[in-house]
Amino acid sequence: MKKLLLTLLLTVAVSAQAPPRRIISLVPNVTEILFAIGAGPQVVAVSNYDVEPPEVRSLPTVGALVDPDTEKIISLRPDLVITYGSQTELQAQLKRVSIPFFDYRHGGLDHIMVTMRALGERTGHVDQADKAARTLQAGIDAVKTRVAGKPRPRTLLVFGREPGSLRNIYASAGRGFLHDMLIAAGGEDVLNDIEKESAQVSTEMILARKPDVILELNAANRLNDADLKAVVDPWMTLSSVPAVRNKRVIVLNGPGLTVPGPRVVDGIEKMAKALHP
Repeated sequence: MKKLLLTLLLTVAVSAQAPPRRIISLVPNVTEILFAIGAGPQVVAVSNYDVEPPEVRSLPTVGALVDPDTEKIISLRPDLVITYGSQTELQAQLKRVSIPFFDYRHGGLDHIMVTMRALGERTGHVDQADKAARTLQAGIDAVKTRVAGKPRPRTLLVFGREPGSLRNIYASAGRGFLHDMLIAAGGEDVLNDIEKESAQVSTEMILARKPDVILELNAANRLNDADLKAVVDPWMTLSSVPAVRNKRVIVLNGPGLTVPGPRVVDGIEKMAKALHP
């Protein structure tokens, strides 16, 4: 009888630790990480905004950050749901029906590798996750080595504003993965003293900060000459800013530039080439 009870307890323990077979991810950058560490075949549904890697485009979608479709999520019988830290209501509902979840929040550049390894352990891909994390770190370190010792231009890193104007400008501030990408690429963040991941900046602030370079991230894969001119022209009104005066307003294209995941090295490479041509 004792032997049977011990066997049952061991079976339960092993089952509780078994890697999930049906993962739903509501966080696009974490979806990319799952595929990068070999857990892609375990993913059965994603958020409405998932587009990478291409394999996810044929998967069912279950809402997004602010509007997750809880009924659909539960109906797909997941044994792990990737949620963002602010989705507390969804997390409470998952707890009520005993569905485990992985609670994720954006962090700095190093946090990408930490997340890779944590998910590797959680999904049964420890070795693949460690290899992916080491490869990513090596790519970041290679850029850092290449720009080491070079002058670090004071840079405003813009990731959003109203099209055709200089209203509602959002830029990287003194912490977070975009700030870390800029530092790794050999720049100095002109908003380094603002202890937030991002800041809404006015033209008056930009005039006062006097950035040497303005890097603007654009999600388009590429821009023709007319579209590029339309993006750059509003900055020309700030003629006293060194970046404008010296024609160092640079638009970087690519949908992965603001995604803290496996493609982050590509973004750092683009920034480094722009800052140190």
